[in-house]
Amino acid sequence: MKYLATRARRFCAFLIGLVYFLSGVLKLMDPTGAMLVMKEYFAFLHLGFLDFSAMFFGFAFAFAETIIGTALITGVFRKITAIAAFSLQGLFTLLTLVLLIFNPQMDCGCFGEAFHLTHLQSFIKNVVLSLLLVGAFVPFREFGTPKVKKYYTFALVAASSVIFGIWSLINIPLVDYTPFKMGTILQSASEDVFDEDIYEAEFIYEKDGRQEVFTLGHLPDSTWTFVDSRTVLKEGFKDNVVVLSFHDEDGNYEDSLAADGRVMVISIYDDISQRRLGKVSDFVQNAAKAGFHTLVLTTPQVYDQVGSAVGTKVYESDYKTLISLNRSNGGVTCFSDGYLIRKWSVTKLPSAEDLDAIRSEDEAEIVASRSTEGNLIFQGFLLYVFAVMLLL
Repeated sequence: MKYLATRARRFCAFLIGLVYFLSGVLKLMDPTGAMLVMKEYFAFLHLGFLDFSAMFFGFAFAFAETIIGTALITGVFRKITAIAAFSLQGLFTLLTLVLLIFNPQMDCGCFGEAFHLTHLQSFIKNVVLSLLLVGAFVPFREFGTPKVKKYYTFALVAASSVIFGIWSLINIPLVDYTPFKMGTILQSASEDVFDEDIYEAEFIYEKDGRQEVFTLGHLPDSTWTFVDSRTVLKEGFKDNVVVLSFHDEDGNYEDSLAADGRVMVISIYDDISQRRLGKVSDFVQNAAKAGFHTLVLTTPQVYDQVGSAVGTKVYESDYKTLISLNRSNGGVTCFSDGYLIRKWSVTKLPSAEDLDAIRSEDEAEIVASRSTEGNLIFQGFLLYVFAVMLLL
């Protein structure tokens, strides 16, 4: 019986560790997204003066979840891990209870941008995790002793997570969960970009003062009166269409410019160093020589700083749009007739030679290869760390 009880406690700890580790890693992969979540919490708690520290706290919480999850799975430092897990879980449960009561228009950010939960779902999840913690560590004694090799396992996974987090700070996320992921199409794109198969006709009929919408294959009987018809995007394709809106200094919206041929869009949403502005300026020149049309989009806060440094016309957009378009401040997003095909961080802008090669590549092949590459690398990282934790 004692053996079964010990196994049950370890199983509870493993389940909590799995949730913690995945939650932390998904946020480590997108530290800018974690920063945005922290800013939302600061705004909700009326702590906006702490916005300057949002990146630090977002990354710190993500790393803490990852490390605690690793410790729970490997079973090391059990008493310290139990205290840390109870403390963090208590904080999360209290926060989600407050969100459930006041119901603000924000996401809990439990799993970054990958999964979105309602406030009720978040609270229930935290209650379940709290119960599992009780099952794993109460009574608060007889934790047992892990194998010595598990401490080496923990150290290896922790070091790998640190490297992964630092890499993510420098680069754009391996897997893009924003609305502007590769393969999406701008709403301002020419109709030629949209395949006719993604449209469907809807017919509006009226009966007894009530109107309903029908499709061609499911028209009503003759007791209904035809009112109107319209052509709309099919339901499954709506998520693939995004709006990138920007305007010039006179307030004229120029959204269609981003969907006109091969376009490189440089997005600068926050203060940026002169060194990086110099890199952006050099890229604008190289892209123009390679035959690309370049657009520089900024927020009003940095419009003057950017406009005087990049050597090309600058347009304004809003902060949320630009930080969703490209997580890297000064990063580049490539569109082909409104079709989003590639992204780069400001630290890895393509060279003149790379730009020439991109001109000759097929956009569908670029999207397929780059999306697959990022997913495979992330899946490979997860496979590696779980293999280390479970097999060593």
